Amino acid sequence: MMPVLAKLKYVALHALLSTTLLLTNSSLYSQEHKDETAYQYPTDTLVRAKLTQWQNLKFGLFLHWGPYSQRGIVESWTLSPEDYSHTKNNFTQRTGPDSANYFAYTQAYERLGQTFNPTRFTPKKWAAAAKAAGMKYMVFTTKHHDGFCMFDTKYTDYRITNPSGAFAANPRSNLTKEIFDAFRTANFMVGAYYSKPDWHSDDFWWRYFPPKDRNPNYDTLKHPERWKRFYDFTANQLNELTTAYGKVDLLWFDGDWVKMNMMPIANKARQHQPGLIIVERHGNPQLTNYLTPEQKVPDHFIPVPWETCMTMGESWSYKVNEHYKSARQLIQTLIDIVAKNGNLLLNIGPGPDGEWHEEAYQRLNEIAAWMKNNGQAIFDTKPLSPYRAGKWAFTQNQQSLFAFYLPEENENTLPARIVLPSFALPAGSAVSICGTTKPLSLSQNDEGTALIIPQTLRQQLAGQPAWVFKIEVPKKTK
Repeated sequence: MMPVLAKLKYVALHALLSTTLLLTNSSLYSQEHKDETAYQYPTDTLVRAKLTQWQNLKFGLFLHWGPYSQRGIVESWTLSPEDYSHTKNNFTQRTGPDSANYFAYTQAYERLGQTFNPTRFTPKKWAAAAKAAGMKYMVFTTKHHDGFCMFDTKYTDYRITNPSGAFAANPRSNLTKEIFDAFRTANFMVGAYYSKPDWHSDDFWWRYFPPKDRNPNYDTLKHPERWKRFYDFTANQLNELTTAYGKVDLLWFDGDWVKMNMMPIANKARQHQPGLIIVERHGNPQLTNYLTPEQKVPDHFIPVPWETCMTMGESWSYKVNEHYKSARQLIQTLIDIVAKNGNLLLNIGPGPDGEWHEEAYQRLNEIAAWMKNNGQAIFDTKPLSPYRAGKWAFTQNQQSLFAFYLPEENENTLPARIVLPSFALPAGSAVSICGTTKPLSLSQNDEGTALIIPQTLRQQLAGQPAWVFKIEVPKKTK
């Protein structure tokens, strides 16, 4: 037994280490848990119905795209004058002939819209690849923080359809419309990402003052008429997106540091699009219909609707030499999220020519191959306690229970004997591996349910990113 004094020192050290670990990721962790406890289910019955439908979709596609893809740089953030993590690392730091002078750089950046000419743009090809991989909804960046509009807005000339732009004469120049139409035709839910900050707008970054950080560069209380113009500009653009682009299922607002009353805008949008899901990230709980942890998976089951947004590679926007996550990592990430009651919104950044890296298609093809046999354990399912346990994850639908075995990176074959933890199955239960039909031999012990995997089956299923055990329990008779 540990002596009392030593035990007290241990407890104190453990508490200090725990606090240190927490503080290293405190802002995201704290915000995530704050959102979770502050979450408010929408009162609108149409919104609640669509939210339930969205939760069953599980897997979506995020598209970050704009003129910045021509330079292979991070979306918008090189314009921010802050000495902040977004602008300090090698990829997001300003580079190129104008990088030494902030003002020359911003002028050159804003000219990118004139040369942006994505002639290989084929959204039907994107939709087909995404659909085959099991993706069922799509969110597109109609406008990022830089203010460049990828839709035909009449409220600014800084847009893809500006007559002076290289792509303006193309009959498909209204990129948002083309993308929405292609994915809607493929039976996707369609979502519009929209940045609340707009670093091009003279009513956000007033040219009378230099920008100081990501926020408005003037006192909005001192100049209410200017801020009102910006608010009206935002309302007008969102009115365009919810009236001129067919059915829109979701509005995904970014830039939570901009505090403005989005409720009137949201109410107007829902008049045009009944049941519209709205995500004001870390904002008004009434307009945060689901939570959005970014580039991470929470470590626990979350009982309210949520979605991890994550990049397939290293960057949100196009990068010339992108390094994509493996199909195994992507599939295991999706499983982890679904088991904890979430959705995965996976991002791909199209290039300046309007095409994806070939590796992005390859990853989706690999995911599609796995989904062919195992998608039944992902889509239209609910989490099953204990949700995650070591290498295991659990879901269920109305017919079956599913136990996912997530192997380590160098683990390519199933063990000859494996134990399902936490399961004491009733007599008459049958367990098989998805993609096969023959039930496995099983026995109960103190550890759980032990399964025997025949050698031929182990060889047949070798190399899978994850294996799924389908458990069929006898139905209770009245």
